[in-house]
Amino acid sequence: MFSAIINAFKIEDLRKKILFTLFIVLLYRVGCHIPAPGVDVNLVAETVKNNAALGFLNLFTGSALQQLSVFALGVMPYITSSIIMQLLQAAIPTIEEWSKDEAGQRKITQITRYITIGIGLVESIGLLYTFRSAIRSVASIPGWLTPVMIVGSLLAGTALIMWISELITQRGVGNGMSMIIFSSIVARFPAALIESLKDTVTGAWKVWWQLLITAAVIIIVLLVVIFVVIYIEEGQRRIPVQYAKRVVGRRVFGGSGTYIPLKVNGANVVPMIFASAILTIPLQLSQIFPQANWLSKIANFVSPQSSSATAALLPWYSGWGNWLITFILIVFFAYFYTALVFNPIDISDNLRKQGGFIPGIRPGNNTTRYIEQVMNRITLPGALFLGCIAVGTSVVFALTKSPMVNQFGGTSILIMVGVALETMQQIESQLTMRHYEGFFK
Repeated sequence: MFSAIINAFKIEDLRKKILFTLFIVLLYRVGCHIPAPGVDVNLVAETVKNNAALGFLNLFTGSALQQLSVFALGVMPYITSSIIMQLLQAAIPTIEEWSKDEAGQRKITQITRYITIGIGLVESIGLLYTFRSAIRSVASIPGWLTPVMIVGSLLAGTALIMWISELITQRGVGNGMSMIIFSSIVARFPAALIESLKDTVTGAWKVWWQLLITAAVIIIVLLVVIFVVIYIEEGQRRIPVQYAKRVVGRRVFGGSGTYIPLKVNGANVVPMIFASAILTIPLQLSQIFPQANWLSKIANFVSPQSSSATAALLPWYSGWGNWLITFILIVFFAYFYTALVFNPIDISDNLRKQGGFIPGIRPGNNTTRYIEQVMNRITLPGALFLGCIAVGTSVVFALTKSPMVNQFGGTSILIMVGVALETMQQIESQLTMRHYEGFFK
């Protein structure tokens, strides 16, 4: 592993990408600690601490929300707009045609940006209303201008996060949105772990035993998650392909055999990120419309955290609602995103044009149906595995009564492990291209 890291920094192009990504992430973390003008940070932090829905949103902003910083909205508006555009691709043929050429993809990107700004504006107004008690007028300026400055700062922060995410994707190691969420979750992990270990102490003679047991459970869960994610990521179903022989002059082409590698988890970490984004929507709406009691109940139902507000609204609730919805969303998005990025019709047409065929399967529609059936079958165990690991991890933390469950769930850990693994694989491919040994030997 250390040799692979050294090799990565030996390659100038790869070294620049890694350093550029680290620099952008550092800038993002600095921005998370710059509060918006006219905000009482202590009152904001107290409000977030006493509200389960806000606490869940705070996790994916890297504690930026509890300071109402310029990055308080995080990358979720951008992810939400991306989900909307991908849903529209499946529903509107024109947008689907755009996605097949470069000019059309630029149109989709531009529309996604506009939707992101629109969502950011609505959420900024909602946060302004939620934290209205923490707003303080800035001296020497009109009172009405302070809310405008706060909304403008949050909106500018949303646009900046969207821009740096695209920069990481284009000039860094890739996966800009994933890297932003990864850095936000990791930034809160050490403090949450220390708090979890401290809160287990109830008596002097139990100190070391409780610390060791809690630490052991957390480490074991993390190792199991890492193993399962790697196992699923590396799993493939190889469909054999045979190419017909062609005689051109005195040369014979084709006749060789190969295979189509279909990944068990073709969507990678995207289902967990999309599931988290969907779960934050009712939480954000409840802040925009606080008078709607039914919306508050839904927000607390999908929140994994417990609070006095949750107990008052839903006295029978114990957290299973978030687990159930998370599981369903992960399975759904695993199929949905795989269907978007994997097109059996295109694969079948390319095989036919290149003179290839699957042994025992007729070319054309039969090949398309066969590939689609295989893809659906292997996606199911991958999606179920991801859902079970995400929910199972949260259940384990809840059973241990660890405060980690109030800071993290299985989805958060899966995102951290999945993004780290995906980044390592991209660096690995760069090293392999240049004949260096990578992380996976």
